[in-house]
Amino acid sequence: MSQTQHLHTTRKQRRVIAATAIGTTIEWYDFFIYANTAALVFGGLFFAPLESGAGLLLAFATVGISFIFRPLGAIIAGHAGDRLGRRVVLVASLLLMGISTMLVGLLPTYDQIGVAAPIMLVGLRVLQGISAGGEWGGAALMAVEHAPQNRRGFFGSFPQVGVPAGMLLSTGVLALLSGTLTEQQFLSWGWRIPFLLSVVLLVIGVVIRRTVDESPEFQEMRARKTGPALPLLTLFRAHWQPLLVCTLIVTGCSIAGYLSTGGYVLSYATSALGMNRTTVLSAVLIASALWVVTTILGGAASDRFGRQRVLRWGSALTFLWSVPLFLAVGSANVILIACALVVLTVPLGLMYGPQAATLAEAFPTEVRFSGASVAYAAASILGGGFAPMIATWLHTATGSLLSVAGYLAVASLVGLVGATLLRTRTDQGVSTTEASQAMSKDSAPA
Repeated sequence: MSQTQHLHTTRKQRRVIAATAIGTTIEWYDFFIYANTAALVFGGLFFAPLESGAGLLLAFATVGISFIFRPLGAIIAGHAGDRLGRRVVLVASLLLMGISTMLVGLLPTYDQIGVAAPIMLVGLRVLQGISAGGEWGGAALMAVEHAPQNRRGFFGSFPQVGVPAGMLLSTGVLALLSGTLTEQQFLSWGWRIPFLLSVVLLVIGVVIRRTVDESPEFQEMRARKTGPALPLLTLFRAHWQPLLVCTLIVTGCSIAGYLSTGGYVLSYATSALGMNRTTVLSAVLIASALWVVTTILGGAASDRFGRQRVLRWGSALTFLWSVPLFLAVGSANVILIACALVVLTVPLGLMYGPQAATLAEAFPTEVRFSGASVAYAAASILGGGFAPMIATWLHTATGSLLSVAGYLAVASLVGLVGATLLRTRTDQGVSTTEASQAMSKDSAPA
């Protein structure tokens, strides 16, 4: 390869990294702005007739409802991505998420139109779930399939960065509004601004994603004119074992993310402890910023030490930190809460960073989009989707945050089991296998 060709390839790979990172950041901004706003105001705005606790529980339930529809989005996007290509699905999923998010910002409240308000809110949340079900798989595969063989973990960490970066962006916008508006202004119209801003982000994301070339792995498969007519059927028939293992891995870290920076800590600190909203948002903001860094480091570490080893360490450290984390939250001391969340970003990064490469390497090209998307979506139902609601119920039933800590500890053990069962193909070209039963053990011993 000439120096010119090498430079061209490098530029193209950088463009892919930027497109996947920026696109998933926008997607997850849309997703998290809903979760955080639900934690702060949706209980009173859309479920006004209910008591505050029940209203909050239902608001969190609407967060979880979208996760039920993620598998539908994963099935649709997986089929389209394996048959038509990765890029077209990425653009379509971003459009669906952006439009549905913008419409949430235009919704009338319960006081204005009654029961129709929460019904429409749930409907738009369903559309968000369908979009999210197809988004991650496409972004992850575009990054990993464009990557050099020995840097798949690093490249794959950039779409993963979309999770903490989206949280960082959404939390930052909410913190800014919360700090500059009065309580009445925020409840009246201020909460709508983050949703309406999605239009600007949507345009940016679509323009960037349309400039990215199709995945070389998919182009190679299309040139060979291979691939099943029904990828999903082939996935469940021939590749159910890696599908199950990948689901366990993603489930553990999803619960950890949604219990910490993903809504529950924010809700508990502001609602149950009466802490200042802007102050708690600032603590989450700091942790989200560091989570971006640890995610990239976690992906790079998996290239050096192996996916299995890094995922194991992430799960084990989360288990050890689960009780200290919630003891800090229960203290109502914002410095302790911020420090506890910052420490948690280390194991979170170790779990999130290698995910894209891990799931891509678990499936052959012809069913890879379906496999990665379905595993991620199924884990979202078992893990993150209902985590804040389950945590709220546990605390209400027991009166102790230690029950929530126990929930996080169990989740980390689920991830640890998945990582222990993992067999990846880091020593092979991503597109060379015909069936994932041939997967060898991880190239680095655990």
